[in-house]
Amino acid sequence: MIGALDRIHPALALAARSRDRSLSLEALAAEADLSPFQLHRAFSALGDETPKQFALRLRLDRAAALLLVGRHSVLRIALECGFETHEGFTRAFKRRFGVTPSAYRARGFAAPTTSSEADEHLRPVDRLGPCIELHHVPTRSTPRRKRMTYSISRKELEPRAVLLGRRRVDRSGIAQAIGEVLPRVFRLAQENGIAISGRPFVRYTDVGPGLLTIEPGMPVTLPEGFGDAAPGIQDDDVRLDTLPGGGAACTIHAGPYEDLHEAYAALEAWMESHGFTPRGAPWESYLTDPAEHANPRDWRTEISWPLA
Repeated sequence: MIGALDRIHPALALAARSRDRSLSLEALAAEADLSPFQLHRAFSALGDETPKQFALRLRLDRAAALLLVGRHSVLRIALECGFETHEGFTRAFKRRFGVTPSAYRARGFAAPTTSSEADEHLRPVDRLGPCIELHHVPTRSTPRRKRMTYSISRKELEPRAVLLGRRRVDRSGIAQAIGEVLPRVFRLAQENGIAISGRPFVRYTDVGPGLLTIEPGMPVTLPEGFGDAAPGIQDDDVRLDTLPGGGAACTIHAGPYEDLHEAYAALEAWMESHGFTPRGAPWESYLTDPAEHANPRDWRTEISWPLA
């Protein structure tokens, strides 16, 4: 699998930095030094999008964010995102988000949002879009490294509103579930004007010998009082929740996702040796983006485990 990610990484990077223009399949393939057929096949090994669909989605996601945070006209945003006509932009936008760009802008954010919170929404959209299906991508063909030494500390965390989904899976299904749920959460947040405010994460709420419950999600900006009903979202599998504040044992894992169990084991040993008791479920936040860093050795994941 990592071979596929390596092969398409130049095309991912080109699409990510070219959201102001339409890219042909041939241009994307040439950037990766592949034939169009080879690029299409490598993409299909990692996700459910074709290269062209991937590049178009990035442009539309950026356009949606600009409609909420920008002051320019719909036509200017269309042109800035590589669409030649207002009509073509409107058709593509409505296919993705279900409403016209003008209606999307008129509806605005789902909750009152300050200018700084609105600006913060644009950065995660740009940053997370290219990699939203790649977290926990398998990397079993990479050489096994020696066991990592972890630096663990106790931190005071602020509670954070999050939008998340839930799946009950066995361990072999974790990667696929995350690859399906995170894009769904990302899209629903955008469709409903919910401001994204941080990096994606996965919380492990129920871990058994066979099945486990995972909750992939993203931090969002919403005022108190919304409860667990995400405004406007008609999806029984996606809800609002809170990552708890307070004391937590935290560490950074460097390397492939397959080795994350070593970080959790190190956290458990540290808590036991320091007399701490876990309080609630741990979660892992993805600090680096696979779309930006093709080598798993460069991936960084922060694990937080609340303490009693």
